[in-house]
Amino acid sequence: MERLTEAQQELYEWLAEYIRQHQHSPSIRQMMQAMNLKSPAPIQSRLEHLRTKGYIEWIEGKARTIRILRPVAPGVPILGTIAAGGLIEPFTDAVDHIDVSNLSLPPQTYALRVAGDSMIEDLIADGDLVFLRPVPEPEHLKNGTIVAARVDGHGTTLKRFYRQGDRVTLQPANRKYNPIEVNAMQVQVQGSLIAVWRDYN
Repeated sequence: MERLTEAQQELYEWLAEYIRQHQHSPSIRQMMQAMNLKSPAPIQSRLEHLRTKGYIEWIEGKARTIRILRPVAPGVPILGTIAAGGLIEPFTDAVDHIDVSNLSLPPQTYALRVAGDSMIEDLIADGDLVFLRPVPEPEHLKNGTIVAARVDGHGTTLKRFYRQGDRVTLQPANRKYNPIEVNAMQVQVQGSLIAVWRDYN
């Protein structure tokens, strides 16, 4: 299923929660107030995108008939495993969810489980969950940011990101590992780190 933009995701999650609580869909005005918008046009556009992407449906010409087609699973989706060492492929569909309702995380946050010890000096250990958010403008990414980066022909890894000209260095936080140095065109930044979760149980 096609992924949502941050604005679409925000409306979708609010809609799902409203319908869950009230057993009917809200009015356009209520959606405008919830999204802090002064015009109905952005709401109508987001609703149309949500319908086109298969997240909601409604009965034409009838008010308050929006229906959620894809229930929102509680918590942050865990999309697989990311290498802190070599390079491996992550999944695109959630394999699990973790309930972090007590944390304030931005929309579209997702989690990956760490495999390896190449980020140990940044206190990210094998088995930890890293919470990431999409990076809409990688060209403005600050050097030194910890990212999930896909390297063409290799897979995805968790490293500190440094760019100089047309070269990118993905720097581990463990002296046992060498940095990955490639042309910037070979690197796709898939997310930047916002939090680390460690379960001691």
